[in-house]
Amino acid sequence: MSATPTLLVLAAGMGSRYGGLKQVDPVGPSGETILDYAVFDAIREGFGRVVFVIRKEFEEAFRTQVAAKYAGRIRVDYVFQSLEALPSGFAVPAGREKPWGTGHAVWCARDAVAEPFAVIGADDFFGRDAFRQLAAFLRDESAADVEEAAPNFAMIGYRLANTLSENGAVSRGVCATGGDGYLTKVVEHTGIRREEVGAGAGKKYSSEETVSMNCWAFTAAFFTGLNEQFEAFLEARGGELKSEFYLPEAVSEQVAQGLVTVEVRPTSASWFGVTYREDKPRVQAALAELVARGEYPAQLFPVA
Repeated sequence: MSATPTLLVLAAGMGSRYGGLKQVDPVGPSGETILDYAVFDAIREGFGRVVFVIRKEFEEAFRTQVAAKYAGRIRVDYVFQSLEALPSGFAVPAGREKPWGTGHAVWCARDAVAEPFAVIGADDFFGRDAFRQLAAFLRDESAADVEEAAPNFAMIGYRLANTLSENGAVSRGVCATGGDGYLTKVVEHTGIRREEVGAGAGKKYSSEETVSMNCWAFTAAFFTGLNEQFEAFLEARGGELKSEFYLPEAVSEQVAQGLVTVEVRPTSASWFGVTYREDKPRVQAALAELVARGEYPAQLFPVA
């Protein structure tokens, strides 16, 4: 019997470029947050639990503005990401102000998640197809009877052109895959602008590149390697005040060392999010269109 998957949501960021706690900002036609759409999709695809990775000081806002509406629909738990959450023997360097990045956020959940789980960011809209594929993969992996040479994970791959902002540059993890569709590496590209993408002279990207939007499917086996990597990261760069332990880089390193395999599952869905405050009207319009097409109800979580 396969285990019911969990959704791990990375929601500890303040959204400095956006200008506030964007994870609780309403964007849907009935005041929904982007988080609401992720949780709604997870519920209808059979996820049984959602775990939010947040900062302790955000807990009350999440409980009252976000999680309260999920009561009776899905189990909700919390993990707290903080500067002080470190392996034994390590300390926060003087002057550091922010936690250690997305890899650290997942690491913080190592004692809270034992079942197959998906990882997403809190301020991204991924689309129902992503959750359908995540759930199917996780059920297949948890029900598998054969032992594999290495743990097998999955990543939802987006077309670069479907992940850009009209209002500024973005960073994307550009993925390379083998002929079998499995990930070989993820390379972080920063400062990607829409005008640099497409056909023609002077373009840096073709638009067809597969990119990681931090939409992953793992089993608990991932935490073993992640813990070793985080300790190595702290040994090498823990004294830096702004160093970050990125999740895509951690996965890519495990792949390169032959410790895991990662199946890339492409989706034609358009990602969108509120990287910049100016992105909000576009997100609102896109969600309204999805509602008009019947892909989502006008109100995701009606009050009983």
